[in-house]
Amino acid sequence: MKTSMQYDVVIIGGGLVGASLAAALKDSGLTLALVEAGPNPLPPAGEGANESLRDALLDDWDSRIYAISPGSRRFLEQSGAWAKLDPTRVAPVEEMRVFGDTLSKLEFSAYQMGVSELACILENRALQHALWQVLQHQDNLAFFHPARCKALSIGEASTELTLEDGQTLSARLIVGADGRNSWVRNQAGISAAPVDYHQHGVVANFNCEQPHRGIAHQWFQEDGILALLPLPGLRVSMVWSVSPEKSAALLALSPEELCSQVAAASHNTLGNLQLITAPAAFPLRLLTLPQISAPRVALIGDAAHNMHPLAGQGVNTGFRDARQLAELLTYRGGCSDCGDAQLLRRYDRKRREDIHTMQATTYGLKQLFCNDDPVLRTLRNLGLDATNHIVPLKKRLMQHALN
Repeated sequence: MKTSMQYDVVIIGGGLVGASLAAALKDSGLTLALVEAGPNPLPPAGEGANESLRDALLDDWDSRIYAISPGSRRFLEQSGAWAKLDPTRVAPVEEMRVFGDTLSKLEFSAYQMGVSELACILENRALQHALWQVLQHQDNLAFFHPARCKALSIGEASTELTLEDGQTLSARLIVGADGRNSWVRNQAGISAAPVDYHQHGVVANFNCEQPHRGIAHQWFQEDGILALLPLPGLRVSMVWSVSPEKSAALLALSPEELCSQVAAASHNTLGNLQLITAPAAFPLRLLTLPQISAPRVALIGDAAHNMHPLAGQGVNTGFRDARQLAELLTYRGGCSDCGDAQLLRRYDRKRREDIHTMQATTYGLKQLFCNDDPVLRTLRNLGLDATNHIVPLKKRLMQHALN
């Protein structure tokens, strides 16, 4: 006779957003399960484990870098994950400089915004490790990893998830945090055709000759969008959004040739560059769903939305998903059923404006700047310069990104 393990919430996907939701629900009174296809990101338990991880991190830098907003930082601080980070691997962004394809520019500063930093730059691997360290000591959480999902049956009062190894998990609510190609999203019947940006994001890390002084630089150019983000010390992380053809050409370059091209495209702002991580590329797309919940199912992170990385808001939007869902599940207003349809509709409504605002902003900027129309070129550069001189407008533009 088949037995099913009972939980209130099963989170499928233990990446940054899924793990952050689990951590945020530690005092919710709910029983949780986290299903992750990959292995445990923590080193083996035992003496020297933390030292081994630290030594491994010092040997190289993760090319997957995120700009964590002050709002996301507060969310991660509340769960205890931020305190687990090595501060020497975190770089504050004190200023942001955005350049058009002429001499036009737009500058933001933490001082002008009245905050200590505009964002913090850190590695995916380090934050993943910090979150899982917190989860290891969470009493209301059960782990299933590495574990792959086989089937999902959604009933009126509960769901039943079958894993490939034959285990079954019953839950009031399934949360899909399983990325852009979400299995949960497909099982729930939520679909929409993604919009191909016809661009790839090329990422790599560099040593730089000149200090970055905590400044994030971004150049909007006709053939792409180049961003150099500060890392600790004399290091920067690159995200260069370019055509698939240029992406392939960049990946085929020797390290010296790639450094030369990046330095030239960034107008030698940071002097000579030295490659410290192998370049990689990933396709960019826009995914806007008709809803991010279904009966007994909620989606968060890349499972719920995809957007252009030019504003660095993808993971922050995901953390805001997790923050909102955790708040609704913790304070259910007397509702004993955490998978209640009305509760999930509230989640959907509360997240809709934020998601659509970020998607529309990034899509519009990409269309405006990756365009060789001479009229648009004139207007966009005039707009950058004009906005740069209107402090209240700049504050309003940045306010959403700080949340």
